[in-house]
Amino acid sequence: MKKNDIFMIHGSDYREMTKSLLHAADLAGMIGNRKAVISLKPNLAVAKSPSSGATTHAELLEGTIEYLKEQGFSRIRIMEGSWVGDSTERAFRAAGYDRISELHQIPLIDLQKDRFQEYDAAGMKIKLCDTAVSSDFVINMPVLKGHCQTTITCALKNNKGVIPNSEKRRFHTLGLHKPIAHLNTIARNDFILVDNICGDLDFEEGGNPVPMDRILGFTDPVLCDAFVCDTMGFSLDEVPYIRMAEKLGVGSSDLSQAEIHMLNQPSEPDFSPKPSRRVEALAQYICPENACSACYGSLIHALNRLDEAGLLKKQLKASPIAIGQGCRNRSGFIGVGRCTGKFCRSLKGCPPKASEILEFLKKNWLND
Repeated sequence: MKKNDIFMIHGSDYREMTKSLLHAADLAGMIGNRKAVISLKPNLAVAKSPSSGATTHAELLEGTIEYLKEQGFSRIRIMEGSWVGDSTERAFRAAGYDRISELHQIPLIDLQKDRFQEYDAAGMKIKLCDTAVSSDFVINMPVLKGHCQTTITCALKNNKGVIPNSEKRRFHTLGLHKPIAHLNTIARNDFILVDNICGDLDFEEGGNPVPMDRILGFTDPVLCDAFVCDTMGFSLDEVPYIRMAEKLGVGSSDLSQAEIHMLNQPSEPDFSPKPSRRVEALAQYICPENACSACYGSLIHALNRLDEAGLLKKQLKASPIAIGQGCRNRSGFIGVGRCTGKFCRSLKGCPPKASEILEFLKKNWLND
């Protein structure tokens, strides 16, 4: 797998999707040594169920562990340190990791209780937990979601979990962006497996999940977070730590050079998730017919950006935005996604990114 590769898989069997993606990316080949100490670093900032949009789904960890064991790796552990004020052990239980630990005999390491040392991180002194440092290979497993302070959070910010609580507090006094960028010069990002199943729309602690039913794979954390901005409809300038990390040599944000490997195509979901009030309010502008989660989720993110800019209030009487497989071979005024190709105004893509939808709606739908 090359640094500019992005692997993407859709569906609802998250454990098997994880294994398929790791096979396609040849994770075993990247690790090499079967005696390597492999640490899985999920996102358990808070003690909440993954269905809230806050934490990494247990199925991703279970699929990863099964894949690694099948490939001959046995020195596997799960490490995490929840945010200050919450209990990592309680978060392990809330996300169902205690069951995985017992079933697969994989240790759960609470980094809030770990020893740590100070290191030079490209000119900034940062304390790093010993377990993270002693890992031969780290699989960063963030949730693609919004954040009230840093706009988005994914690969780069997820490494905040490998520093002690005292350092987390200091990061906030420093404004988060600069220390996050410097942290990633010393925190490992050997492989990034992104939970893009139902990340929260706005907040790190969940509550407004947006179902997208996707899992993503990267080896470049900067490229990963740049892709997240595109997915959620933000510019890189709105998330300063991405360009800061790029300047420090952590990776590249150039999406024009990225190669996306679609392992399958999104399909109509086989469930009807109950939307949060926030998502429900945005959904009133949409006319979905058998819409896949990835396409629908991208449209929700784009509408959220318009709402944040105060541009939705006058649109209640505008034509609803059509989306979904039920729109194929039909005509209409405005639609999003390949399935609405015969509409008067249609944005191609399967699925289109929120950034593309945002610009399309500004030009073709606002003040209609």
